[in-house]
Amino acid sequence: MNPIELGLFVSRLEAICGEMGATLRRAAFSPNIKDRLDFSCAIFTADGDLCAQAAHIPVHLGSMAYAMRDVVQRLTWQDGDMVVVNDPYLGGTHLPDVTLIAPVFVAGELTAFCANRAHHADIGCASPGSMPLARSLDEEGLVLEPRHYLRAGRADAATRRVLEQGLRNPAATLGDFAAQVSANRTGVARLVALVERSSPRDFRAALDALDAYAETLARGMVRELPDGVYRHADAMDGDGLGATQVPIALTLTIAGERVMLDFTGTGAQVAGNINCPLAVTAAAAYYVFYALMPRATPPCAGSLRVLDLVVPRGCLLNAEAPAAVAAGNVETSQRVVDVVLGALAQAVPARIPAASQGTMNNVAMGGPGWDYYETLAGGTGAHADGDGLSAVHSHMTNTLNTPVEVLEMSYPLRVTRYALRKDSGGSGVHRGGDGLVREYAFLAPATVTLLGERRELAPPGLAGGAPGQPGRNRLNDEWLPGKCERHVHAGDRLRIETPGGGGWGRA
Repeated sequence: MNPIELGLFVSRLEAICGEMGATLRRAAFSPNIKDRLDFSCAIFTADGDLCAQAAHIPVHLGSMAYAMRDVVQRLTWQDGDMVVVNDPYLGGTHLPDVTLIAPVFVAGELTAFCANRAHHADIGCASPGSMPLARSLDEEGLVLEPRHYLRAGRADAATRRVLEQGLRNPAATLGDFAAQVSANRTGVARLVALVERSSPRDFRAALDALDAYAETLARGMVRELPDGVYRHADAMDGDGLGATQVPIALTLTIAGERVMLDFTGTGAQVAGNINCPLAVTAAAAYYVFYALMPRATPPCAGSLRVLDLVVPRGCLLNAEAPAAVAAGNVETSQRVVDVVLGALAQAVPARIPAASQGTMNNVAMGGPGWDYYETLAGGTGAHADGDGLSAVHSHMTNTLNTPVEVLEMSYPLRVTRYALRKDSGGSGVHRGGDGLVREYAFLAPATVTLLGERRELAPPGLAGGAPGQPGRNRLNDEWLPGKCERHVHAGDRLRIETPGGGGWGRA
């Protein structure tokens, strides 16, 4: 393919992913999907290799890229099938992230897959919001190994029964499942039309050219990094069940056109749910290096071929079943990013920012008939060219806030304060971005679970910059730990103050 043809091909694939996302958003019922945009859409080859994705959630997309090949090879596919999976040890991330996979057949030949992953506030967990303080995977909700949701276009009765019996509020969640089905059907229809413009053979040749081009750009990026061995370590605040200061260690080796990330020295998996399945760790590593690549680099399997991972089995970043993992996906993934960036700062200090807030500030809550979940923004790290950003989602999340009007219309809640947390960013030549303050007033009794990080260990600055302020949680007059569960009454108020980003350069 010549460069113009290749550029058009990439744009067409990405446009299909974007239309899948638009369909999912418009058809969804829950604010978590239609307002916060906590979903992702992608296209994979017939072998399960990533070939295109929309600019959605990094932790979703990187983990799908890592694990999809194993998932699609487990099953026999026919036209009209759709498979559902959320098992973190069989291709998922954590149980609320449910993936639907649809095969694409052209002229009777399996040609590709369309997939989307969306976060559901109800996945059958006893704790409202399905983000509990758990000790095992089964405590976190309904575990779905790869199984048919549709067979040849018709609903699979056994899977439907499992969902109806296992969910807290099945009508709402199944409505969002229907939106995911619609998104995949949109992707399949558009992809069939694209392939039929030429042939499956030409489509495969175009994918080969796409991967080769992306790999060339990725190798060029690595060549620009100075060869060497760089080490960095950080720690998680704790797991909420007794473990504290859980270390994450990295030895980063850059040699020629390849990068080795060796996480030997990371602490063992813990009782609480900050453990990571390997796919999530891979997603965090992929995200950092993809951010260093030229803007024109297609997000596909070829762009990932320059990276090698070593992650010991049974450690925090490669946990073994049935370890709980709900917070590993949202919290530990953020710390992996901090550690990888910390190592790269030794190699290319002018290109790497200070640490961002390092948490998604997970707030899960609910009562009879309702489940709600959201993540909260914070400050990003300053960098050599300027200050960090205030009150934005960063790194492994790419979601939005839930608008106050939507939240108050949908749930027995009021938001009594929503503002910048002034001066929470670290000082320096360039200041870290500020976090935010969000305060909820409850209009009915509820159960609340908080899963947050950077409450004990502040986001560090870089090049002599000061750290950002750690986050804080408060229920009425009680200061809360970063990870906890509380039962609240009508009239109670929950206040979350999110961390600021680290400063850059000694002031």
